[in-house]
Amino acid sequence: MTLILTENEGAITTITLNRPEKLNAMFGTMREELIDAIATANESAATRVVVITGAGRGFCAGGDVEYMQGLQQRQDISAFRKLLDAGRDVVTRIRSSEKFFIAAINGVAAGAGCSLALACDYRIAAETAKLGQTFVKIGLHPDWGGTFFLPRLIGTSRALEILATGRMVDAEEAEALGMIDRVVTHEELISSANALAKMVAAGPSIAIAAVKRAVYASEKRSLESQLDLETEHQTKAFQSSDSGEGMRAFFEKRAPEFRGN
Repeated sequence: MTLILTENEGAITTITLNRPEKLNAMFGTMREELIDAIATANESAATRVVVITGAGRGFCAGGDVEYMQGLQQRQDISAFRKLLDAGRDVVTRIRSSEKFFIAAINGVAAGAGCSLALACDYRIAAETAKLGQTFVKIGLHPDWGGTFFLPRLIGTSRALEILATGRMVDAEEAEALGMIDRVVTHEELISSANALAKMVAAGPSIAIAAVKRAVYASEKRSLESQLDLETEHQTKAFQSSDSGEGMRAFFEKRAPEFRGN
């Protein structure tokens, strides 16, 4: 079985974690295949938006605990560090990408699976989905950026409570907290994610990529340095063909046709 499925439709790439019998828990070469799928999407000139979802009932249940127990019993730190390095590679590729990443959370997103969803630029969840930073339940510390993403989304004290208890958060509470951005029915999940993906993909890719970089850069910049960055990005966008097309379309009262240049 292919552990990671990739489908391309126009400017949208959908990456599906495909180990449904284990709620898509990471195992074997799955992390490396996910890295390759993200790298391919990032390198594709045609792709503007990436949707990540899971096959079956789960989004991703995190790491395969049975496999990790074997590593723990053997105290195979080298092999365990390889798992951590692969997770680091996944989330840094998502955050540094010029593509817009959408997590379509179809079920349980636990441990590293929760962190994977949080690393994306936008999160849509089925009403039956549950999210949890469950690492402490097995005596471990969060990874895949969980301690970075969660407090920035929901605040420090709320993040600490969820990280320290390892409890699962249902979709309704996750939306109220800000862990996810929208809740839909299970049947509407993929169509909702694709509708948003098409809206973003139809936009000016130069400006949207710069927006993503600027928003994440703002987390560690002063107002003055952020204003400098905005000026730099705005000047580049102003010189683009898409800007000219957008302004012509505005005066001609029609939808613009952006080409990414």
